[in-house]
Amino acid sequence: DLYFSEEIRAVGSDGIRVMMESALTARDRVGVQDFVLLENHTSEVAFIENLRKRFKENLIYTYIGSVLVSMNPYKELEIYTKQHMERYRGVNFYEVSPHIYAVADNAYRSMRTERRDQCILISGESGAGKTEASKKVLQYYAVTCPASEHVQTVKDRLLQSNPVLEAFGNAKTLRNDNSSRFGKYMDIQFDFKGAPVGGHIINYLLEKSRVVHQSHGERNFHIFYQLIEGGEDDLLRRLGLEKNAQQYQYLVKGNCPKVSSINDRNDWKIMRKALSIIGFTDDEVEELLNIIASVLHLGNVQYGGEDSGSAYITTETQIKYLARLLGVDGTVLKEALTHKKIIAKGEELMSPLNQEQAASARDALSKAIYGRTFTWLVNKINDSLAFKVWTHSVNASVIGLLDIYGFEVFQNNSFEQFCINYCNEKLQQLFIELTLKSEQEEYEAEGITWEPVQYFNNKIICDLVEEKFKGIISILDEECLRPGDASDITFLEKLEDTVGGHAHFLTHKLADGKTRKVMGREEFRLIHYAGEVNYNVNGFLDKNNDLLFRNLKEVRAQAQKKNYIYIYIYIYIYFHSIYLSIYLSTATQFKNSLAKLMEILMSKEPSYVRCIKPNDAKQAGRFDEVLIRHQVKYLGLMENLRVRRAGFAYRRRYETFLQRYKSLCPDTWPNWDGRLVDGVSTLVKYLGYKPEEYKLGRTKIFIRFPKTLFATEDALEVRKHSLATKLQSSWKGYSQKTKYRKMRQSAVKIQAWWRGILARREAKRRREAANTIRRFVKGFIYRHQPRCPENEYFLDYVRYSFLMKLHRSLPKTVLDKSWPTPPPALIEASEQLRKLCMQNMVWKYCKNINSEWKHQLEQKMVASEIFKDKKDNYPQSVPKLFVGTRLSGEDINPKLQQAVGNEKMKYAVPVTKYDRKGYKARNRQLMLMADSAIIVEEAKLKQRIDYSSLKGISVSSLSDGMFVLHVACEDNKQKGDVVLQSEHVIETLTKVAICADKMNSININQGSIKFNVAQGKEGIIDFTSGSELLIAKAKNGHLSVTAPRLNSR
Repeated sequence: DLYFSEEIRAVGSDGIRVMMESALTARDRVGVQDFVLLENHTSEVAFIENLRKRFKENLIYTYIGSVLVSMNPYKELEIYTKQHMERYRGVNFYEVSPHIYAVADNAYRSMRTERRDQCILISGESGAGKTEASKKVLQYYAVTCPASEHVQTVKDRLLQSNPVLEAFGNAKTLRNDNSSRFGKYMDIQFDFKGAPVGGHIINYLLEKSRVVHQSHGERNFHIFYQLIEGGEDDLLRRLGLEKNAQQYQYLVKGNCPKVSSINDRNDWKIMRKALSIIGFTDDEVEELLNIIASVLHLGNVQYGGEDSGSAYITTETQIKYLARLLGVDGTVLKEALTHKKIIAKGEELMSPLNQEQAASARDALSKAIYGRTFTWLVNKINDSLAFKVWTHSVNASVIGLLDIYGFEVFQNNSFEQFCINYCNEKLQQLFIELTLKSEQEEYEAEGITWEPVQYFNNKIICDLVEEKFKGIISILDEECLRPGDASDITFLEKLEDTVGGHAHFLTHKLADGKTRKVMGREEFRLIHYAGEVNYNVNGFLDKNNDLLFRNLKEVRAQAQKKNYIYIYIYIYIYFHSIYLSIYLSTATQFKNSLAKLMEILMSKEPSYVRCIKPNDAKQAGRFDEVLIRHQVKYLGLMENLRVRRAGFAYRRRYETFLQRYKSLCPDTWPNWDGRLVDGVSTLVKYLGYKPEEYKLGRTKIFIRFPKTLFATEDALEVRKHSLATKLQSSWKGYSQKTKYRKMRQSAVKIQAWWRGILARREAKRRREAANTIRRFVKGFIYRHQPRCPENEYFLDYVRYSFLMKLHRSLPKTVLDKSWPTPPPALIEASEQLRKLCMQNMVWKYCKNINSEWKHQLEQKMVASEIFKDKKDNYPQSVPKLFVGTRLSGEDINPKLQQAVGNEKMKYAVPVTKYDRKGYKARNRQLMLMADSAIIVEEAKLKQRIDYSSLKGISVSSLSDGMFVLHVACEDNKQKGDVVLQSEHVIETLTKVAICADKMNSININQGSIKFNVAQGKEGIIDFTSGSELLIAKAKNGHLSVTAPRLNSR
């Protein structure tokens, strides 16, 4: 191979040729360690063959420029020792063989030298080794970074956070025995010395459904098996557990309690030790294990069915354990698991659940408890990692480490796989933007001519999932929120209607005959960048809603335990069940958190580790070419290689390049006064760069081969020593001599002069301070005595302070009753000032009230006393002013005015009168006179109701305008009660109440109103809530009124 046969040398300042390949071992000569050096770089066959050669020799790491490709060996390799770490420490990226340590060290040195935050993005399929890669990075920083007692504690906690998070967040899947079932982004914080001083972890979308269900061949989260296998007998006895995973329903569904590659007993010891190192107290560990045990007991809660269909609990023992572990009343817990609370017309009702609903409620509670416990655990770890005096100064730097779900394709893919694969789409999009796309755009911007590389931009798939109003997530949220019988099938149908024409979307209904044979009717297919995936829609709506029954909050109401973890979990469940409407759906929350993650990653300088799984059987040494070719394709490695081979490995702005390397050329050292591009051109010619090794752009220099850059870097290292020695000797001699002479001449004079000034200032300050303190002390001692020379200064200061405080905090309105507490000497004066202030505000307020406004307020007060908190549409009437009349002179028939005569009309309003028998609606006018109310039809006075004969008024509590005037029927003039409707019912009834002096005679009814049709006969008006106002005669002969509810009470 040319790469290993030729010598790669650097030219020093003295012309000596320095060997750079001596650090490479013989094993690295198998294949090329950088795909950029492949002779046939466009051949996928050559690419995979190079991977095969290196994999067979246990060389699992290979570069594509600065991107590291990692193969999972499925066995332990002796390449992660402390000696290996030291080998990569502080060494240029390409000087030694490819390794995860090289990526970690390069990110660390870039953070130190360039003062820019870094991030390492580890991606690949599930089982490709992402979690192990992230642990190796943390181990490297823990060993190689500067250390102190505090820093060592932080390092230990960073490392020990892994076994804790793996225990609670990882599980065995079909693809991976230690699969991360949550996404993790960790920020490692470094101080100005480069030492890790803190950290912060963000977790994404824990797969909570795994708590209650696992596919065949998979397991629940590791912690359950670790607790059962490794827990001490006394601990298990207290928790009510047995050393047999087969006894627990949540652990038997995958039929895989033991795994040969997992030692649960040993992992338990490691996890317990890690909790202590991180800073968990014994009580916190005890309470944490109580929660974990309670989840297992919840899974063992079994139900029976009564004849009525209601469910009841058949396992009383589990309820007793749960009541003790969770610190709740067993009766309340039992009722919460078999009933749900519903609210109808303001009343709470307990509705029994059937067996299926009760099981769902139990599983929902289990998932909620475990999910919130995991969040509490991450927050607790963050508290222990937090750097208490952290400041965002220029010297504070961060390296982010992203270890998030790999692409997943199972036999049955559900909501979790949809979210995980969507996340991988976003990461692939980021990779495209930050490497492939940005690479081409930068060359074009700099005017560098090269052949563009075509690549697949998966933004079209991301838009299909996340686009507002049209994306799959938006459609899912809309289906979850819409009223009616929404189901997973209606969601699938809506997808077909909305995105059915998308090139990357397919369903059984839209597919051709051949595809329908491999697709279920309840599935839809997305064509991801990684391949085609069929998703089963069953459970999508439930998992997106993540609902809890409302009455589960009652469980917390009886809780006896007050520990922080219990409060944290129960408060979450309480608000999640009561205020669910303000919560975003699971998918939308995940989409928003991904958007924030993308912002975090975009703000940092990225390094990439692309992990490849060699086979699905998790066998060491087995190389599945078909599987690897698929991963090479969807990871975009060939596109990345073509860009790197066609482009340049290194680029820097002219000023940065010239500033760093100008000392290597006599013409550019110590300063270059001409144009930057001319200075860089002079420098590279002196260094002997060949034309094919570099290009000069508009603002940057582009170097094609890393070896060219390293030759320059090594020459700089040699040059630095000679420059440093000469500069140090000259500067130290000059500075020390000058400094000594000045100090010798001025020290005595300055010291004497300055000491005198300081002494005089200090003496004066002390005298003044002593006098002030003395006056205050005497004043405080004599503060209760009459005013005298000893306390006058203190009393004056106290009074002045109070008056200034009062000046700043005077009440602004008559409703503001606040007033500062006065000192004893000013109690009487303070009270007088308070009264004067209040009188002044009252006087100002009353002065501005005119008679019309006063009358309006009086009417509003009457309306408030009658209708506040009783009538549904009362709040809408509050801001509307009452008017003198709703009928103008033109609306009243002149004949009627003659019939009324000199009677003064106080108020008139158009109303609708309903016949007492047939309930036919008739337009009328209601007029309020001095002694009576009259009902008018055009020019006819249809009925006069004396206020004295008005027994009462009935109105409903809803938003309708119906009301009934109950009239005494002793005389034949009155035929019965009057049923009216007014669009201004609050105003109308307030006017009637004032005119007739019947404020206490207005009855606000719920449900129905009875009224007299004639002597001895009754009619009924039924009121119900609905979406719009409807008034009609019901089949039962009643008048039915349906009114919308405007306000909940």
